[in-house]
Amino acid sequence: MQKEQTEGIIETVVEEKTSIGIPFKVVLYNDEVHTFDEVIVQLVKAVGCTFKEGRSFAFEVHVKGKAIVFGGDLPSCLKVTSILEEIALHTQILSE
Repeated sequence: MQKEQTEGIIETVVEEKTSIGIPFKVVLYNDEVHTFDEVIVQLVKAVGCTFKEGRSFAFEVHVKGKAIVFGGDLPSCLKVTSILEEIALHTQILSE
């Protein structure tokens, strides 16, 4: 906080620092190389979902060509993509 005096009037200047966490999301793209089971197991490992949730993600990727499989801060998204890419899955991180 800073105080400035101007013509007998004391003016208070307040500086606020706001940290905005920009949310990110991980997109997983379809390919013709991996089996459903390979993708599901890697999703369980990467995002900590259940096998059933992983199967839903894998089915959405298969049908739509891509799916958002994770959302969070950038370091978390980078970790998820690195795990998915261990078996050469195609991913992308997008900011919202």
